[in-house]
Amino acid sequence: MKFLHLADLHLGKRVNDFSLLEDQEFILQQLLEIAERENVDAVVIAGDVYDKSTPSEQAVMLLDTFLVNLSRKHITVFLIAGNHDSAERLAFGSRLMEQEGLHISKVYDGTVEPICMQDSFGSVRFYLLPFIKPAHVRAVFEKDIESYTDAVNEAISQMHIDTNERNVLVTHQFVTGSVRCDSEDFSVGGTDNVDAFVFDGFDYVALGHIHSPQQVTRETMRYSGTPLKYSFSESTHKKSACIVELREKGTVSVTLIPLTPLHDMREIKGRFSDIISGKANSSQNSEKQSPDDYLHITLTDEQDVPDALSKLRLVYPRIMKLDYDNERTRNSQSVQMSASLQKKSPIEIFADFYESQNASALNEQQRSYLEFLITSLLSE
Repeated sequence: MKFLHLADLHLGKRVNDFSLLEDQEFILQQLLEIAERENVDAVVIAGDVYDKSTPSEQAVMLLDTFLVNLSRKHITVFLIAGNHDSAERLAFGSRLMEQEGLHISKVYDGTVEPICMQDSFGSVRFYLLPFIKPAHVRAVFEKDIESYTDAVNEAISQMHIDTNERNVLVTHQFVTGSVRCDSEDFSVGGTDNVDAFVFDGFDYVALGHIHSPQQVTRETMRYSGTPLKYSFSESTHKKSACIVELREKGTVSVTLIPLTPLHDMREIKGRFSDIISGKANSSQNSEKQSPDDYLHITLTDEQDVPDALSKLRLVYPRIMKLDYDNERTRNSQSVQMSASLQKKSPIEIFADFYESQNASALNEQQRSYLEFLITSLLSE
């Protein structure tokens, strides 16, 4: 049994006001070609299919085209909802789609039935567990579920897996020990950690949620990572397609096939004259470095260059971010941060923090409640 493990497509994503739809269409076509060339039996998509719970029309059409093309090649698809997806919207029509080999996780209700595929060694059972929180599991079983580990452990215990069979779990959680990057959602204090032991009964665990491709505790528990770079914290990542092959029970192999983006995402640092002439060093050592890549440029000139961004964009049209790193900026950074905080009220500081964590501003009801809490605390 051979399958392609994908996750965190984040279709419809924008980075620094640049739409990545064209890049995503390009990489999905590349993944389709890899799936066909490797003669896979299935494609597994481990959550965060979309970047938002209410995706754009273009993002929906992009996924639709990808799934239709897989179906035409008679490739089975297993797909789950991640924390960025709406489990309800994603699952719409899933029972009808099963007839075409498209299996989508339902809204979690306490039951996850295996979907069986056959090969020369027998059956492989795929379990589709969407992103869950402790509250989801408490609501179903009315048990004392305090942590994410408790929640996932309870959900898996209800699957009653047969360890004599070959079992694959597709899920979307943060497993303790994995390495995160800036483009992912964080929980304060790591409260969303799931301990790896809860997955011991599975021959392969196809994980989504972490953008950096990596294994966790063993080769057969893996994050495929995103197929594209979605922040400059990922600029040095090597993105890949993860091909998993299960033979007889206990024999699993993983092969990583490098992916080539339409436009890379790179960081360049140096003097303006060196950067505009192409002499400055990039954060990547890759041979293929194009002026059409998405760039974060840091100028080290001691004096600001007039209209630097406009001039640089004549050579590098996809500059996403421009910074200075010189004596002035290093000396003023701490002063500016302190001064800006001193000018803001407690409500404004919390509102800024909330928006940075959730990518959306406080609504009126939340702001009113926050004002009530802060007023109450300050009056004591």
